[in-house]
Amino acid sequence: MNETLLRELVPAVIGVLVRRGADFAAAEDAVQDALVEAVRAPQEVRDPKGWLITVAWRKFLDAARAETSRRDRELRAESEPEPGPAESADDTLRLYFLCAHPSLTPASAVALTLRAVGGLTTRQIAQAYLVPESTMAQRISRAKRTVAGVRFTRPGDVATVLRVLYLVFNEGYSGDVDLAAEAIRLTRQLAAMTKDEEVAGLLALMLLHHARRPARTTPDGRLVPLAEQDRGRWDTRMIAEGVDILQAALARDRLGEFQAQAAIAALHADAPTAAETDWVQIVEWYDELVRLTGNPVARLNRAVAVGEADGARAGLAALAELDPGLPRHTAAAAYLHERAGDPATAARMYAEAARKAPSLPERDHLTRQAARLNARPRE
Repeated sequence: MNETLLRELVPAVIGVLVRRGADFAAAEDAVQDALVEAVRAPQEVRDPKGWLITVAWRKFLDAARAETSRRDRELRAESEPEPGPAESADDTLRLYFLCAHPSLTPASAVALTLRAVGGLTTRQIAQAYLVPESTMAQRISRAKRTVAGVRFTRPGDVATVLRVLYLVFNEGYSGDVDLAAEAIRLTRQLAAMTKDEEVAGLLALMLLHHARRPARTTPDGRLVPLAEQDRGRWDTRMIAEGVDILQAALARDRLGEFQAQAAIAALHADAPTAAETDWVQIVEWYDELVRLTGNPVARLNRAVAVGEADGARAGLAALAELDPGLPRHTAAAAYLHERAGDPATAARMYAEAARKAPSLPERDHLTRQAARLNARPRE
């Protein structure tokens, strides 16, 4: 079939599937699968649009049935007794490795694995990678086409699987606790299979962050900033385990980005109070993290840490070197302006950050910060 014509029909076909009851991401996936089948079709058809709608709808129904069956199997499994020491029979981690196929670029492998095995939506994956949803949808579609017909017999590398587990944990850390717990479970399995320092670093990072989860929100769902959290609610056993794992990894002197992140988390966990946090050492670890990754989010967090260690003005100077379009850049600027004694600018920027917030709890938190400063009497 004419591939150009088919691609021109894609938006209309997605619209038909959405009107029939499919959500946008599922409709998009179904149409992409139908396109692959269309390209392979041996002959032309009289009605390409009708053919594409029929095949895409069939693909959607097949995927929906498969998802329903998977959930039914999980429910049945949950109702069964614990299988004892047979944990090694779990194939989930193996699926992560197989989806991280060597024929894919690391970025495409991560995106495909998150979508196919991790269960994240295209929108969630796009937010994690700081790209538009449409861009991520195209990346996942290209990955599907690349591996179409390929035998999944060659597993991907550990670094790609670690990236997937990290992103799954992050999604769960900010929302579904079960998703975070599943990422920890799989990372424990991987750590038991290898002495890789970065696997240990990621496990330590997850444990140190997860230990603070009970204190991160109030009973009504409001976010509690790290400095205001009740540290008595932190899971000290989980923190101790995370620190022990991290120290063993660092002792092997093969530093990687997950170990650096875990070291930062450990310094927060080690401080009895927010005021006693060793911000100078945290800045030094952020320097290592930026050196290892060049990650813009790491640079943003470093600027906030500089503001704590060297004063708000120094933090604002570091922040000024970064792209203002970065997620949470405006919120960081608002915080530093407040610390610098400029509540009017801080209130305005908190309100602006609230409008950009990726989640409702974060938006509510930033809105309350703006309201708090606006309620202050002006000097």
